[in-house]
Amino acid sequence: MEISGWKANLERTRERKDAFFVQNRQSPIPPQDRPRFKGLEYYPPDLGYRFELELHEHPEKQVLRMAYTKGNEQDFLRWGEFRFKIGGKEQALQAYESNPREETLFIPFKDATSGKETYGTGRYVDLESERDRTEEGKWVIDSNQAYNPWCAYSEDYTCPLLPTIGSKFQFKQVRKTIL
Repeated sequence: MEISGWKANLERTRERKDAFFVQNRQSPIPPQDRPRFKGLEYYPPDLGYRFELELHEHPEKQVLRMAYTKGNEQDFLRWGEFRFKIGGKEQALQAYESNPREETLFIPFKDATSGKETYGTGRYVDLESERDRTEEGKWVIDSNQAYNPWCAYSEDYTCPLLPTIGSKFQFKQVRKTIL
């Protein structure tokens, strides 16, 4: 992987997201707050928080009912687990699917910054098979691409709360909050 290309792509993605938040009518930023919105505050890009990992699929896909911030619930399948090391410490992230017919994974997580420098209930990474897999079949998990759920910006949205299984670990380089 070319580091300068990775960094340039990440910065373009961040610029597009900021523009969407200011200009798009579907933005989670309340309309009255958009004129003073100057963009999200990000940690500097860090390639050390980008991983190419095998997914260790769970032999039995258990249904997990995730609660949402406004009280509703949705069933997800505990699809598998990503295992890796940060700073010499073993870490694991649970991957969930909401629709097994789609090749997408949902990874909610918390870390040491949650509630201090970043959104308190956690952040998410979404993976799509076509976009986020290497030629060898590994999944690319880049915490530089992690995002706050839209309920972090407006009470008009509802977001899944993190399950307690495998969702807390030690990422540091993820999106900061805007507020």
